[in-house]
Amino acid sequence: MEKLKLLNERIVSRVNANLREFDFDTGQFINNAIEYDKLSKFYCFYGITSHHPIDFYFKHASMAGSYFLGKCAVNQSTIYKSDIRGDELKRKGDIMDRNNPLPLVEDETIVINSSLLYKTLVHSNSHNIETPEEFTIRNTVSSHYANIHGSTIEGCFLGSFSTIDLMNLHSCIVGEFSYVQAGEFFHKRIDPGVIHIENDDFRFQFKYEKAVIDKYIGVNASFQPRGLIYRFVTDKEPEYERLFKVVDLPPVQAPQSSAVNRYAVIKGDTRIGENVLISQGAYLENAHMGDGSNAQENTYIIHSYLVGMNITAHGGKIINSEIGQKTFVGFNSFLFGKQGAKVTVGKGCIVMPHTIIDSDCALQIPENHIIWGYIACKEDLITNTIAIDKLNALAGKHVIGKMKFSGEGKAFVDGFRNRIEQILTANGAYCDHDEDFRGHAQDDQQISFNTLQPYPSGKDEGLYPFIRIRP
Repeated sequence: MEKLKLLNERIVSRVNANLREFDFDTGQFINNAIEYDKLSKFYCFYGITSHHPIDFYFKHASMAGSYFLGKCAVNQSTIYKSDIRGDELKRKGDIMDRNNPLPLVEDETIVINSSLLYKTLVHSNSHNIETPEEFTIRNTVSSHYANIHGSTIEGCFLGSFSTIDLMNLHSCIVGEFSYVQAGEFFHKRIDPGVIHIENDDFRFQFKYEKAVIDKYIGVNASFQPRGLIYRFVTDKEPEYERLFKVVDLPPVQAPQSSAVNRYAVIKGDTRIGENVLISQGAYLENAHMGDGSNAQENTYIIHSYLVGMNITAHGGKIINSEIGQKTFVGFNSFLFGKQGAKVTVGKGCIVMPHTIIDSDCALQIPENHIIWGYIACKEDLITNTIAIDKLNALAGKHVIGKMKFSGEGKAFVDGFRNRIEQILTANGAYCDHDEDFRGHAQDDQQISFNTLQPYPSGKDEGLYPFIRIRP
C-alpha cells in the first residue's frame, strides 16, 4: 500500500500547485476521505457492448468500485466508486465546431491524469474545441457525488454534490452543491450553493442561504459532507455494496425496448415502461417509470410516479412525488415529498439543477413552469417558480425572489427545451422499432462486464496492474 499512498501524495501536490493562490490544501479532504483498506477490496468493471468503441487503458492507478464505459484512459490517478460513462463521446468524423468544420481524426477518449475522483460521475462529451479528441480531467480532486458533465477540468477542487456542466474549468475551487455552466472559468473560487448559468444571450443566478446549505449538504473543516441529503444517500449505500457481492441477480421485469443496468438497485413494486433507461448507480423503490423515462447515475426514485418521457438527471432525487409528462428534474435536485404531503409537478416543467423541495404540506406546481432554489412551503412557490411562457417573454434584467435573470428569456427556454429533446433522443425514448431512433435504452440492453481486480497485498496493494483492453 506504500505506492498507493505515495500516488495520493503526488496528486495532492499537483492539485495544490494549481490552487496555490487560494492557499487551499486538498490533502485535508483526501486524508479524511480515503480509507485505504477499502481500495483493495472492491473490483472495478468495464462495460462492453457492440455499439460503443472498446478501448480501456490504465497505468499506476487505483479504481475501486468504479464503472467505465467507452474509450477511457487513466494514469497516475485514484478513482473510487465513480462512474466514468463514455457512451456519448464524439466519434471519428464528427464535426464539433460549425465555425471550424474539421472532422475528428479519431474517437474521443476520456483521459484522466494525476487526479482523484471520489464517488464522482463523468459523462457526456467535451465541449473544448482546443482538444476535440480528448475529454480531459487533469490535476483535479473531486469529492462526494460531484458531476463532471461534458467539462474539461485542470487543476481544480470540486466540492461535494457540485456540478460542472458543458464548460472548461482551470485552477478553480467549486463549493459544495454549486452548479456552474458558463463557458470557461479561470482561477475562480465559487461559493457553496451557487447556481450560475451564463452564455452570450442570458444569465441565470441564484445563491442558497448558508443555513440551507448547512442543513442539507454542508461540510466540516476537512471538507467531508454532512447534512440531510448526504445522510439520505449514505443510508442507501449498503444496497449498492450487495450488488458487488452477488454474481447472479434475479432478472428485473422490463420490456425488450428498455435497459436496466445490472448495477442499479430495483426494489418493491417498481414498474418499467417502454424505452426506459435505468443507469448504473440508480436506486428505484416502488417507482413507476412511464414510457420513455430515464433514471441516470446516482438518481433515487422512491414511492413516486413518473408519467412518461421524464428525465431525471445525474444525482436527481424524487421521493413521494408525481412528475408530469416530459418534465426535467435537474442534476442533484432533491424533491422530498412525504406520505400525505406529496409533491406534484405538472407536465412540461423544468426543475432546475440543484433545486430543493422539502415541505410538510402537499405542493402542486402547475404545468409548464420553471422551478429553482429552495421551496419549503406554498408561499415559496411565488418566489421560486415562473411560467415558461412568462419567462419566454422576458428581456433585460429581472429579479424574482433571490433569483437574478438578465438577457433573453426565449434563448434560455429554447436552450433547455432543445437539451431535453437531445437527452430523450440520445436515451432512445422515441424508438419505435426503427434503427434511426435507437438510443441508450436499446443499445445498453446487451452489455457484458469485465471485472478487474487490484493487487491484494504488498507494496502495490490497492493499485491495478497496467492493462489495456482493446477489440
